[in-house]
Amino acid sequence: MPNVISPDGSIRQDNWVVVPRPAEGESLDIPADQPALIPADLWLAGYEHFTGRQEIGVWFDSHDEPEILDGRVNELPVIAVNFPKFSDGRGYSIGRLLRERFGFENELRAIGDVLLDQLQFMKRCGFDAYVLRADKDIKKAARCLNFFSQGYQAATDTEIPLFRRRAS
Repeated sequence: MPNVISPDGSIRQDNWVVVPRPAEGESLDIPADQPALIPADLWLAGYEHFTGRQEIGVWFDSHDEPEILDGRVNELPVIAVNFPKFSDGRGYSIGRLLRERFGFENELRAIGDVLLDQLQFMKRCGFDAYVLRADKDIKKAARCLNFFSQGYQAATDTEIPLFRRRAS
């Protein structure tokens, strides 16, 4: 079972299973004994069945639009965003939209091709849990999450840019 990293760099066991999108004509295979992350559009399609279940969260692929959950994001305990490859930055935008536009307050996790040098930037975009790619050293995560002491730009973690913070 993989581990998940918290914003303070602590490591905990990840109990959430990412349920892949079923092939055409197949049904969604949700494990009965573990919390599961299912595709966001399928959660919405089965909303009456899934609403209120704290063991069901959702995941977005990089091409998905978070707008589909507008007004319902805080009904979910966890939202994961898949980074299919490290050079695909659309997940950062999804994270910021979920936090800033849609007001998501629960756990926002990065999954997929998550590398150590991305953690600080993911944190600034509102992510607060990270599942590293299996071949990366998870023990280095805390250092990578807090590598920079200050951010220049405004982001989810700092509303005021550095030049304005220095001026006041």
